[in-house]
Amino acid sequence: MYTQEVTMIILGIDPGFAIVGFGVLEAAPGRQRLIRCGAITTPAGLPLPARLLQISDDMATLLRQFKPDAMAVEELFFNQNVTTGISVAQARGVILTEAERACVPIFEYSPSQVKQAVVGYGKAEKRQVMDMTKRLLGLKDVPKPDDAADAVAIALCHARSSSSRLSLLDSARPGSGRYAARDDRR
Repeated sequence: MYTQEVTMIILGIDPGFAIVGFGVLEAAPGRQRLIRCGAITTPAGLPLPARLLQISDDMATLLRQFKPDAMAVEELFFNQNVTTGISVAQARGVILTEAERACVPIFEYSPSQVKQAVVGYGKAEKRQVMDMTKRLLGLKDVPKPDDAADAVAIALCHARSSSSRLSLLDSARPGSGRYAARDDRR
Protein backbone atom coordinates (compact mmCIF):
# COMPACT_ATOMS: atom_id res chain seq x y z
CA MET A 1 0.00 0.00 0.00
CA TYR A 2 1.26 3.50 -0.88
CA THR A 3 1.93 5.59 2.20
CA GLN A 4 3.11 9.16 2.53
CA GLU A 5 3.52 11.46 5.47
CA VAL A 6 0.27 13.28 6.03
CA THR A 7 0.36 16.92 6.92
CA MET A 8 -2.38 19.33 7.73
CA ILE A 9 -2.58 23.09 7.48
CA ILE A 10 -3.91 24.70 10.65
CA LEU A 11 -5.10 28.30 10.77
CA GLY A 12 -4.91 29.66 14.32
CA ILE A 13 -7.01 32.72 15.12
CA ASP A 14 -6.84 35.11 18.06
CA PRO A 15 -10.14 36.97 17.63
CA GLY A 16 -10.57 40.69 18.09
CA PHE A 17 -12.21 43.60 16.33
CA ALA A 18 -9.28 46.04 16.24
CA ILE A 19 -6.70 43.29 15.65
CA VAL A 20 -7.30 39.67 14.63
CA GLY A 21 -4.12 37.63 14.98
CA PHE A 22 -3.55 34.73 12.62
CA GLY A 23 -0.97 31.96 12.39
CA VAL A 24 -0.73 29.31 9.70
CA LEU A 25 1.10 26.08 10.55
CA GLU A 26 1.94 23.03 8.56
CA ALA A 27 1.73 20.16 11.02
CA ALA A 28 2.60 16.50 10.83
CA PRO A 29 2.77 13.98 13.66
CA GLY A 30 5.57 15.18 15.94
CA ARG A 31 6.54 18.33 14.02
CA GLN A 32 5.16 21.71 13.09
CA ARG A 33 6.38 24.49 10.80
CA LEU A 34 5.23 28.11 10.71
CA ILE A 35 4.10 29.09 7.23
CA ARG A 36 2.94 32.62 7.96
CA CYS A 37 1.55 34.80 10.70
CA GLY A 38 0.29 38.31 11.00
CA ALA A 39 -2.73 40.38 11.87
CA ILE A 40 -5.88 41.72 10.32
CA THR A 41 -6.25 45.28 11.57
CA THR A 42 -9.24 47.57 11.32
CA PRO A 43 -9.03 51.36 11.66
CA ALA A 44 -10.34 52.74 14.96
CA GLY A 45 -12.42 55.42 13.24
CA LEU A 46 -14.52 52.97 11.22
CA PRO A 47 -17.98 52.07 12.50
CA LEU A 48 -18.23 48.54 13.89
CA PRO A 49 -20.24 47.16 10.90
CA ALA A 50 -17.51 48.35 8.50
CA ARG A 51 -14.84 46.76 10.69
CA LEU A 52 -16.77 43.49 10.76
CA LEU A 53 -17.06 43.54 6.97
CA GLN A 54 -13.30 44.08 6.64
CA ILE A 55 -12.62 41.18 9.02
CA SER A 56 -15.01 39.01 7.00
CA ASP A 57 -13.36 39.89 3.70
CA ASP A 58 -9.83 39.40 5.06
CA MET A 59 -10.77 36.06 6.67
CA ALA A 60 -12.24 34.86 3.36
CA THR A 61 -8.95 35.82 1.67
CA LEU A 62 -6.87 33.94 4.29
CA LEU A 63 -9.07 30.86 3.95
CA ARG A 64 -8.80 30.89 0.14
CA GLN A 65 -5.06 31.54 0.17
CA PHE A 66 -3.99 28.88 2.69
CA LYS A 67 -6.82 26.32 2.33
CA PRO A 68 -6.52 25.14 5.94
CA ASP A 69 -7.63 21.67 6.99
CA ALA A 70 -8.70 23.06 10.37
CA MET A 71 -9.16 26.39 12.11
CA ALA A 72 -8.34 26.71 15.79
CA VAL A 73 -9.91 29.69 17.56
CA GLU A 74 -9.51 30.93 21.09
CA GLU A 75 -12.72 30.89 23.09
CA LEU A 76 -13.95 34.27 24.19
CA PHE A 77 -12.84 35.28 27.65
CA PHE A 78 -14.68 38.26 29.16
CA ASN A 79 -12.58 40.48 31.35
CA GLN A 80 -14.06 43.56 32.95
CA ASN A 81 -14.99 45.54 29.83
CA VAL A 82 -18.25 43.99 28.64
CA THR A 83 -18.65 46.52 25.81
CA THR A 84 -15.31 45.47 24.28
CA GLY A 85 -16.24 41.83 24.87
CA ILE A 86 -19.44 42.22 22.89
CA SER A 87 -17.57 43.75 19.94
CA VAL A 88 -14.99 40.94 20.07
CA ALA A 89 -17.85 38.41 20.20
CA GLN A 90 -19.35 39.96 17.07
CA ALA A 91 -15.98 39.78 15.28
CA ARG A 92 -15.57 36.18 16.44
CA GLY A 93 -18.98 35.39 14.96
CA VAL A 94 -17.88 36.79 11.60
CA ILE A 95 -14.67 34.72 11.78
CA LEU A 96 -16.58 31.51 12.56
CA THR A 97 -19.08 32.24 9.78
CA GLU A 98 -16.33 32.60 7.17
CA ALA A 99 -14.72 29.31 8.26
CA GLU A 100 -18.08 27.58 8.09
CA ARG A 101 -18.73 29.09 4.64
CA ALA A 102 -15.35 27.71 3.50
CA CYS A 103 -16.22 24.27 5.00
CA VAL A 104 -13.21 24.40 7.33
CA PRO A 105 -13.66 22.43 10.57
CA ILE A 106 -13.56 24.73 13.62
CA PHE A 107 -11.95 23.82 16.94
CA GLU A 108 -12.22 26.09 19.97
CA TYR A 109 -9.76 26.25 22.86
CA SER A 110 -9.77 28.12 26.14
CA PRO A 111 -6.71 30.17 27.12
CA SER A 112 -5.79 27.56 29.74
CA GLN A 113 -6.00 24.75 27.14
CA VAL A 114 -3.60 26.69 24.89
CA LYS A 115 -1.19 27.24 27.78
CA GLN A 116 -1.38 23.57 28.78
CA ALA A 117 -0.72 22.34 25.23
CA VAL A 118 2.15 24.72 24.51
CA VAL A 119 3.86 25.12 27.89
CA GLY A 120 2.56 22.14 29.83
CA TYR A 121 0.99 24.31 32.52
CA GLY A 122 -2.52 25.77 32.22
CA LYS A 123 -1.70 28.86 34.26
CA ALA A 124 1.51 29.78 32.46
CA GLU A 125 2.31 33.44 31.90
CA LYS A 126 1.96 34.99 28.45
CA ARG A 127 5.72 35.40 28.03
CA GLN A 128 6.23 31.68 28.79
CA VAL A 129 3.74 30.76 26.06
CA MET A 130 5.45 33.09 23.58
CA ASP A 131 8.92 31.77 24.44
CA MET A 132 7.82 28.14 24.16
CA THR A 133 6.07 28.84 20.84
CA LYS A 134 9.33 30.28 19.53
CA ARG A 135 11.29 27.24 20.76
CA LEU A 136 8.85 24.61 19.48
CA LEU A 137 8.86 26.13 16.00
CA GLY A 138 12.59 26.89 15.93
CA LEU A 139 12.03 30.60 15.34
CA LYS A 140 14.66 33.30 15.88
CA ASP A 141 12.12 35.67 17.43
CA VAL A 142 8.64 35.57 18.90
CA PRO A 143 6.09 36.37 16.18
CA LYS A 144 4.85 39.97 16.13
CA PRO A 145 2.45 41.51 16.95
CA ASP A 146 1.40 39.75 20.17
CA ASP A 147 -1.95 38.86 18.57
CA ALA A 148 -0.10 36.92 15.84
CA ALA A 149 2.01 35.14 18.48
CA ASP A 150 -1.19 34.20 20.32
CA ALA A 151 -2.71 32.86 17.09
CA VAL A 152 0.39 30.75 16.40
CA ALA A 153 0.14 29.32 19.93
CA ILE A 154 -3.54 28.50 19.30
CA ALA A 155 -2.60 26.67 16.09
CA LEU A 156 0.14 24.80 17.99
CA CYS A 157 -2.43 23.88 20.63
CA HIS A 158 -4.55 22.25 17.95
CA ALA A 159 -1.57 20.45 16.41
CA ARG A 160 -0.72 19.00 19.83
CA SER A 161 -4.32 18.32 20.87
CA SER A 162 -6.28 15.10 20.95
CA SER A 163 -8.95 16.94 18.90
CA SER A 164 -6.50 17.16 16.04
CA ARG A 165 -6.61 14.66 13.22
CA LEU A 166 -2.84 14.42 13.72
CA SER A 167 -3.23 12.31 16.86
CA LEU A 168 -5.11 9.72 14.80
CA LEU A 169 -2.54 9.96 12.00
CA ASP A 170 0.32 9.48 14.45
CA SER A 171 -1.16 6.15 15.52
CA ALA A 172 -1.67 5.24 11.86
CA ARG A 173 2.01 5.40 10.92
CA PRO A 174 3.56 2.26 9.45
CA GLY A 175 4.38 -0.25 12.13
CA SER A 176 1.76 1.06 14.52
CA GLY A 177 -0.41 -2.00 14.01
CA ARG A 178 -3.35 0.07 12.77
CA TYR A 179 -3.60 1.24 9.19
CA ALA A 180 -1.58 3.33 6.79
CA ALA A 181 -2.60 6.95 6.42
CA ARG A 182 -2.91 8.40 2.98
CA ASP A 183 -3.47 11.95 1.88
CA ASP A 184 -5.08 12.40 -1.52
CA ARG A 185 -6.28 15.96 -1.06
CA ARG A 186 -3.49 17.68 -3.01
